[in-house]
Amino acid sequence: MNAVALRFYVHQPRKHGKILLFEWLLEQARKMGIHGGSAFFAAAGYGRHGVIHEQRFFELPEVLPVMVEFIVTPEEADSLLALVRAEKIQTFCTRTPTEVILIDNA
Repeated sequence: MNAVALRFYVHQPRKHGKILLFEWLLEQARKMGIHGGSAFFAAAGYGRHGVIHEQRFFELPEVLPVMVEFIVTPEEADSLLALVRAEKIQTFCTRTPTEVILIDNA
């Protein structure tokens, strides 16, 4: 399958409208018919401003990095990126060619 890994990097508390941005991305992709997506919370990270945010025992930081990933066709990636641009969402993402391997031991 000709596929790409589309990854958005956002901060956990960031919202689009009244919904968390990472949840909005997942919901919009689902509505578009994209078959799956995942949000991964980072244990620690920093962005362009150089501020390190990390998860601590019994304490959550105000800002936790989240990666939202979709393995999609190039056309699905184009559609999702077009929607994000149309919504005027400023974010950082990567688009990388990837190989899809389905292991079915049935």
